[in-house]
Amino acid sequence: MSGGRTDPGPGESPTGAGGPVASGAAAARRRARLGLETLGVLAVCLGRSAVYAVLSILDKLTLGPALGEQTTTINGSTTPDRPWLDLCYKLADYLFLAAPVVIVLYLLTAVRRPGHDPWRAIGLDRTRPGRDVGVGVALAAAIGIPGLAFYLFARRLGINTDVAAGNLAEHVWTIPVYVLAAFANGLLEETVMVAYLLTRWRQCGWRPGAAVAVSALLRGSYHLYQGFGGLLGNAVMGAACCLYWTRTRRLWPLIVAHTLLDVFSFVGYALLHGVVGWL
Repeated sequence: MSGGRTDPGPGESPTGAGGPVASGAAAARRRARLGLETLGVLAVCLGRSAVYAVLSILDKLTLGPALGEQTTTINGSTTPDRPWLDLCYKLADYLFLAAPVVIVLYLLTAVRRPGHDPWRAIGLDRTRPGRDVGVGVALAAAIGIPGLAFYLFARRLGINTDVAAGNLAEHVWTIPVYVLAAFANGLLEETVMVAYLLTRWRQCGWRPGAAVAVSALLRGSYHLYQGFGGLLGNAVMGAACCLYWTRTRRLWPLIVAHTLLDVFSFVGYALLHGVVGWL
């Protein structure tokens, strides 16, 4: 008979150091680390924005005028009397807005295995740029037209503020800065709220439906400063974006679509405010 032990020694797992219990404990520790990582990422970008959006809506609700009678200003000038400084402020704003994307992409692509392309895994490779742009344009139309109708409906119900989306002073650089802001928003939101969170939450053992729902609610929550219409509309948009990425694993179309939607909002408002009655 061999001299092998049938009962575990001190400090050993029941099936040995490399057995299922040890592996399960290591997996649990990894899930905990990844969960803590997601909390840290959200704390410095969109989760932080969600907290301030909740405070903003509380401020609006207790301010006095009805929510539908208030205006939310986006992209306002900081120093309109000094255009060069105003431009510097805006460039700094959008640089730091997109900065968390660098951290998130590093976290998602740090591990490279033979035969595995991490950029393709999240849909940020350059294998089909034409198709990605075309799909992005189609997505922008599919989301933007119903989204505009819902915004007007929410305004009519009095559950949303009047969103003044383009308020920079008019200069030669104004429209390019709006485009830059739109791209920074699209890159940050789709990379963090879709590719990063869905990947990490899957690795943490979340069910796909739960991950999509929580990501969508988070997206809606940091638009709550606009009103309850902003919450609902952006939550629906977030769910649609998550479902698209889950099925296709293509992120570029979502970034293109989000950028176009914001460009139309910012530039369209700046050009048509005072011309179109409902703006």
